[in-house]
Amino acid sequence: MTDRPSSRPSELRTLAAALMFFTRLPWVGRVRIDKSHLRGTILWFPLAGWIVGGLAGAVWWASARVLPVDVAAGLSIAASLLLTGALHEDGWADVCDGFGGGHTKDRVLAIMKDSHIGAYGVIGLVVLLGLKWRLTAALPAAQAVGLIVAAHALSRAASGSIMTLLDYARAEGEPSKARALTGRPTASRLLVMLALGVAPVLFVLPMSAWWILAVIALLPLTLSRWYRRRIGGYTGDCLGAAQQLTEVAFLALVVAQLSAQ
Repeated sequence: MTDRPSSRPSELRTLAAALMFFTRLPWVGRVRIDKSHLRGTILWFPLAGWIVGGLAGAVWWASARVLPVDVAAGLSIAASLLLTGALHEDGWADVCDGFGGGHTKDRVLAIMKDSHIGAYGVIGLVVLLGLKWRLTAALPAAQAVGLIVAAHALSRAASGSIMTLLDYARAEGEPSKARALTGRPTASRLLVMLALGVAPVLFVLPMSAWWILAVIALLPLTLSRWYRRRIGGYTGDCLGAAQQLTEVAFLALVVAQLSAQ
């Protein structure tokens, strides 16, 4: 990726920038983009979720035909980790360490920037991945693939919505990989992003379960208030943590809904 802006940023290049940032797809690197394209990637957060969720769902589908469903769930999660480079899980671990061990804004931000993982991060990852594994294994076979895709798409829309509610927390000039993504989107781009995130949910869940969307909408609002109170805004790690929490919350609500039927 080059720092030299192109003459006219295209939506295709913005999409390529989003996939380059959020996935490890090898062909994306062949598209010539610059940092100006990263500003608009929020529009494509959910589509990255469609792709990651689609691969994870495909792995679940293939594995469940020859292996126990809990093993298929584990392989599905492993596939998503490989495709994203555990980007969001790393953010979750950093938030656990930073918010768990820091008592001031500067200390929280410093801990999150540290590449080493602490006790809070390890515990957080174990709990998170354990819950995700068990919940994925509990999904009904007929709907599992669609629900996995929906969880990835919706959770990335929820993560992106935090960018519309808060400012970036780190000081201007401080090195930060996520800074290139920052900037509040226009109303039209926000609406398209939300539509891309919600669409798989509406497709795979019956109308009687759409209440789950209302509950999920509370999560980024709650996290935004917490992030604002603790560090005055968000970081890339905060977005990753929001994505992971939303994904697990969605799966938990779906399993609870289906178990009650």
